[in-house]
Amino acid sequence: MSDARIAPLAPTVAVVLEDAVRRLGAAEVETPRLDARLLVAEALGCEAGALARRSGERLDAERLARIEALIARRAAREPVARIRGAREFWSLPFKVGPATLDPRPDSETLVEAALAAVGDREAEVEVLDLGTGTGCLLLALLTELPRARGLGVDISAGAVAVARDNAAALDLARRARFLQADWRAPAAGWAGTPADGFACILANPPYIPTEQIDQLAPEVARYEPRGALDGGIDGLDAYRSLGPVIRSLLAPSGVAVVEVGAGQADAAATLLATAGLSVIRRAGDLAGLDRALVLQLHRSPFGK
Repeated sequence: MSDARIAPLAPTVAVVLEDAVRRLGAAEVETPRLDARLLVAEALGCEAGALARRSGERLDAERLARIEALIARRAAREPVARIRGAREFWSLPFKVGPATLDPRPDSETLVEAALAAVGDREAEVEVLDLGTGTGCLLLALLTELPRARGLGVDISAGAVAVARDNAAALDLARRARFLQADWRAPAAGWAGTPADGFACILANPPYIPTEQIDQLAPEVARYEPRGALDGGIDGLDAYRSLGPVIRSLLAPSGVAVVEVGAGQADAAATLLATAGLSVIRRAGDLAGLDRALVLQLHRSPFGK
C-alpha cells in the first residue's frame, strides 16, 4: 500500500516496536526486545537490522495486523522459531515444525565433538543420526565433511519430511537420506546400512524426566513435541535403549556422540557401558556442563 493511503497519525515502526517490547515483557518473555525486533521485521519482510532505518515509517492497517498477529503468538509464549518457521543452527538455516524440536546452540557441541573424533575432513565416512528431528546434527556435520554421507532416522513422519526439506534447501539431498522408523527396533532392514557399520553415530535422545516436563518454560512445555522430550521417570530410558542399538550399528573403529541432560553424564555413561560402549571423552556445552559423551566400542585389555 502506498504512503498516500496511510493515515497521517498512523503509528510508526518505532512506536509499534516499543509497544511490542512492552507487551512481550509483560508476558515474561525472556528476551522481549530481541523477539519484538525479529517479529516486527518478519511481518514487514525485512531484516531486523533495517528497522532503525525505517523507525519513522508509518504503518498501514494491513501491516499492523500482521505485526499484531505475530506479537500475540509470542505473548502466548510460542517460540520465535516456530512463529517464523525456522531456526539457525551451526550458522545454517533450518526449517522447524510441530514434529521437531527447535535446534539449540548447546547441541552444536555434538557436531564439534564428532568433527574432532573423525579428524580427517576429507574422509568418506558414513554417519547415522538417531532421532534426527530437523536433521540439524547430520546436515551440519555433512557441511563440514564434503565426502561423507548420512542416514537420519526418526519415528515421526513429520520430522522426516522437515529433515528432507532441510537437506534439499542446503543442497545436501544427494548425501543425506532419511527414514521413518523407530530407532529402538532392529535395524537390519534399514536401507543403506554399511556392512561393517557406521563410522559415526549421532543421537540427541529425549532425556527430560516425565514429571519435570510441565515445569519447563512454556515455550518448551507447550510447543515442543513431548515424545522428543520425555525420557521416562528418571530421564534415562533412551540411554537404556541406545546402548544396544549403537553397539549393533557402530563400525569397529567408529565413534558415537550422544547428548545428555544436565547432571546425567555419569548415569548415562554407566548405562551405555553395560552395552559394551566406553566413554573416551566428555564434551562441555556453552555453560561448561557435560553435554555430550563420545563413545567407542569397548576394547578388552587382552585384545579380545
